Amino acid sequence: MQAFNTDVRNRIIKLVKGILEQNSLTADVTSSAKLVDAGLTSMDMVNLMLGVEAEFDFTIPQSEITPENFQSVETLERMVATQLRLANAA
Repeated sequence: MQAFNTDVRNRIIKLVKGILEQNSLTADVTSSAKLVDAGLTSMDMVNLMLGVEAEFDFTIPQSEITPENFQSVETLERMVATQLRLANAA
């Protein structure tokens, strides 16, 4: 399970860094760092949401599109892991 979580975390960090690079920004993206502090804007958050959906091949339920879930890599990782578990259980 640890390898799964590390893979999810690394894929999310790669998405965040990609968005930052598009904005000519660089930041040390750690799992607990707030994404807005790293330099993501509200439009970047929308791009991140779409990127997460494409990367993990699922649609984020409307109820999960909350500021709390998009606060940090850590919060995103928890939401993605939950959605993937629900999809695998179905």
